[in-house]
Amino acid sequence: MAPKPKKEAASTGAVQIGIEFKKDVDFPKWYQQVVTRSEMLEYYDVSGCYILRPWAYRIWQEVQQWFDNEIQELGVENSYFPMFVPAKNLEKEKDHVEGFAAEVAWVTRAGNSDLEEPLAVRPTSETVMYPYYAKWVRSHRDLPLRLNQWCNVVRWEFKNPQPFLRTREFLWQEGHTAFATKEEADHEVYQILDLYRQVYEDLLAVPVIKGIKSEKEKFAGGLYTTTIEGYIPTTGRGIQAATSHCLGQNFAKMFGISFEDPQGPLPSGEARPPLHAWQNSWGLTTRSLGVMIMVHGDDKGLVLPPRVASVQVIVIPCGINARTTDEEKAAVDERIADILKQLKKSGIRAKVDDRSTYSVGYKFNHWELRGVPVRLEVGPKDVKNNQALAARRDNGEKITVKHESLVKEVRDLLDTVQSDMFNRAKETRDANVAHIDDWKDFVPALDGKKFCMIPWCEESACEEEIKEKSARSGIATAEVQDEKAPSMGAKSLCIPLEQPQDRPIVAGETKCVSCGKDAKRWALFGRSY
Repeated sequence: MAPKPKKEAASTGAVQIGIEFKKDVDFPKWYQQVVTRSEMLEYYDVSGCYILRPWAYRIWQEVQQWFDNEIQELGVENSYFPMFVPAKNLEKEKDHVEGFAAEVAWVTRAGNSDLEEPLAVRPTSETVMYPYYAKWVRSHRDLPLRLNQWCNVVRWEFKNPQPFLRTREFLWQEGHTAFATKEEADHEVYQILDLYRQVYEDLLAVPVIKGIKSEKEKFAGGLYTTTIEGYIPTTGRGIQAATSHCLGQNFAKMFGISFEDPQGPLPSGEARPPLHAWQNSWGLTTRSLGVMIMVHGDDKGLVLPPRVASVQVIVIPCGINARTTDEEKAAVDERIADILKQLKKSGIRAKVDDRSTYSVGYKFNHWELRGVPVRLEVGPKDVKNNQALAARRDNGEKITVKHESLVKEVRDLLDTVQSDMFNRAKETRDANVAHIDDWKDFVPALDGKKFCMIPWCEESACEEEIKEKSARSGIATAEVQDEKAPSMGAKSLCIPLEQPQDRPIVAGETKCVSCGKDAKRWALFGRSY
């Protein structure tokens, strides 16, 4: 008997401009083709660095504009600090520098001369900014100090970069704030975390889980780290989407960010010792674009949420052939011009593809690859019937829209697409969160591409043991170390802020799934990027 042919990853009959690989068969190659052929980015001559093309950068601008408006409403101000960090500053906070040491890129020469002191290219800006916070903060009246900067950072030391997800240089915002009290700092941490949730859920239509990082996974040198965690269904892996850290007073003590006690002198007349500020830092990066692509993309290419799409509606003339009269062609052109004017006037980002050198089918494929949420088809019959045909990119559905109500119907359709994309992604994510009460079910759930929610003791030794045990069993033992997602064993993703209400942890009774000690809270574990 002849052997059965293997399932091919590449789509049969695909042309080079389209996507040749199936998302669920060869995910890494699918992803690579989608990000390049959709013109989101281009590979650069330096490994791990990429060119963000306008189609991607516009999405980042939509995120940037929304988030920037929100933090300014909170009283955060934008600023810009240099990208170079003196070695003595970087090394001031021991845990912090150890957390980033392997990733730091150094500038050691200028022209033909060695620099007197090596300069680090910022991997993050705590050690750039905080010496100046110490200079600017003298009194409690100087607080809160709440600054943000939109910039690039460089983190160098790793193998196997992946576009948007793991890059040597990336764009982000980093907020750095200082407060007089811990209560104020705590409040902001969760305010920012919820803004990050809104970026993902409301703009990018990607569901996330808000939580707190374990001691092992928290920001180096910080007090605690909050996070939002995404889920990539095709690989079953988690991905850290954004983080908001409370740094406590550690950096303030290292850098001397202190202020006079507002209570004034002691009854004896002696001055009270100065108080140290409570600090936070928080960041969101262009990784968000990669998460959006992986969650929503399909075998045809990108599927963009309307709220961030550079072009929300593409209008394409159809049904024109050799028998079409000049009057009919003119009527179609006139109708399309009117549609474009109406859509743009109402704030909808619309574009007409009237290129005469390409077929209608080619144009359909071109814009499907780029993920445009809605396509409007207008032909001679549509003009006569005062209508247009709308096609959804997310599910392929087609509906007829009346010309007199076109703007409202298109706007409603865009809102429906946005909502449906989020709801589908959330249903998929929720269906892949397994509540595990027995270790024997843990690795099979992982191998089934699921998150594992477990009662956990929260001890670092147990966390390491879970990673090691899950890496020694199941598909992890047979799988080549995935160059796109290096964590083969399960790691703690977060301790969710919303704990399962139907399965409360009972103190002294509920045991940790891994080690058998008393469990403190439910924790989310999974393989991750």
